[in-house]
Amino acid sequence: MTISREILDELLKGVDRPEDLLGDAGLMKELKVRLMERMLGAELTAHLGYEEGQSAPPGQSNRRNGSTIKVVKGQDGELPLAVPRDRDSSFEPELVKKGQTRIDGVE
Repeated sequence: MTISREILDELLKGVDRPEDLLGDAGLMKELKVRLMERMLGAELTAHLGYEEGQSAPPGQSNRRNGSTIKVVKGQDGELPLAVPRDRDSSFEPELVKKGQTRIDGVE
């Protein structure tokens, strides 16, 4: 996968100091959180069988039910993730499993 120069330029707007990119509130940490949340949302979509914002298939009682903030620890500190939920609590995420408190290998 290649990230276009335009996307990189857009992401780097406002990054003036090394801390803006690599610091505790920097772009790299925010990207990790946002990408993981996006992947968790895709996992829930696969679990439920319909996209966010769409109606559930007829006869399906399980639905999206907001999200829960979960703080996991990685090599660069704590990462607060919004983990999506379903009403039946049958969703078992693969990226960040229930009960998991560490994300190793995400640098």
